[in-house]
Amino acid sequence: MNSNNALFETSIPNLEMIARGKVRDIYSVDDDHLLIVTSDRLSAYDVVLPDQIPGKGKVLTKISLFWFDLIADIIENQLTELQIDDVIDDANICNKLRDQALVVKRLKPLPIEAVVRGYLIGSGWKDYLDTGRLCGINLPINMQQAEKLPMTLFTPASKAKVGDHDENISFENVINLIGEELATRVRDVSIQIYERAAAFALERGIIIADTKFEFGLDDNGRLHIIDEVLTPDSSRFWPVNKYKIGTSPPSFDKQFIRDYLNTLDWNKTAPGPNLPSEILEQTAAKYEEVFTRIIAD
Repeated sequence: MNSNNALFETSIPNLEMIARGKVRDIYSVDDDHLLIVTSDRLSAYDVVLPDQIPGKGKVLTKISLFWFDLIADIIENQLTELQIDDVIDDANICNKLRDQALVVKRLKPLPIEAVVRGYLIGSGWKDYLDTGRLCGINLPINMQQAEKLPMTLFTPASKAKVGDHDENISFENVINLIGEELATRVRDVSIQIYERAAAFALERGIIIADTKFEFGLDDNGRLHIIDEVLTPDSSRFWPVNKYKIGTSPPSFDKQFIRDYLNTLDWNKTAPGPNLPSEILEQTAAKYEEVFTRIIAD
């Protein structure tokens, strides 16, 4: 793995950068379009880590494009017919960013993360141990770690600024933020997308334990799915052949990084620690494997 080929930050002359998120750099193209570059940055516990994973941005972009196509009949997405060459004149920049940059519609993001859970793991498992519920939703007694939930659950969260932590919120809070009709639509669409993707992935030996989506509205109030979709950054992927109730299964996603970070004396606030090269290499391999498994014929 050659870190010299990694893309940590971008700078594009003649395009105004309007945001640098945990992973994505966002530029203004015109009143109707944005350019979104998915970098090789890695965030964990809402902290951008100092090391990057070469190829990560390309994998995330390809996986998102695949899922956007698979769920196109469920909901509109952010994609346009424009390519990076249509908005950037510099051929060198285009060639460098081509596989990890998208020209998308300029939409108004909703102020929530649409989290969907199919299994009892992560913060949901901790919540269950503490309260017997998951984000305020009652669950059967004596459930085990990583057990499949009785039904797919929508457990929204507030959107955090870079460096802050997302916080779980109730569906009533979502209604207060965006209105009941839109909140219901977001919940129902999120569950529908997750269940289709989970069934698709299961046939390829992968369990999608949970995921999160982001949505935005166009000028006519039509709902679109935006950002990334069902990637190793936004989802928890488990290999079916290593899944066992009662334990935390090995992951194809950045949970691997979180597990390593949990062995360190780090308070989960910026600045993040440097990661050993072998951890970065293993993470890159996990991202590539889930991409290959999902998209392979």
